[in-house]
Amino acid sequence: MKKAIIAGLAGGMAMNIAMLLTFRTLGFGWDGRGILLTSSMQSEKLVAVWTKIEPLPLVVNTPLPIILGLMLFGIGHAFIYRSVAGAWPAGFMPRAMRMSGLIFFMTYLFWEFFTPFNQFGEPLQLIALELSFWALIAVAEGAVIAWLMERRAA
Repeated sequence: MKKAIIAGLAGGMAMNIAMLLTFRTLGFGWDGRGILLTSSMQSEKLVAVWTKIEPLPLVVNTPLPIILGLMLFGIGHAFIYRSVAGAWPAGFMPRAMRMSGLIFFMTYLFWEFFTPFNQFGEPLQLIALELSFWALIAVAEGAVIAWLMERRAA
């Protein structure tokens, strides 16, 4: 149990860092001028949610609860890993890729379909960019969790 909690916290931290490097740095920008907010093809509804409609998303003004929540998701993902990894081929890489795929498919692909595509009318080109960000985030988290869970106890 301790190993899963540690792996989950590390995976959650990897998720937060990868989100910072993708969505914050490139997507939204530190000054709100990233490609996801300034692209001429972007949905006005999405831009308004992130920049105008009060209250703004917590991650914009008060990110700590979101950062901590993502850490909790990391712990949950590590416990899922612990319960299913035995059915996967042995080894770090096969298991890391499967965990990353699971996270990507079950969380991020669903999110992009249901919210940006369905609710905000975001164009497919920007959804594709976001999915590339999410893929990097899923690999970061999945690889960290698999690496720590596959390590032998010292």
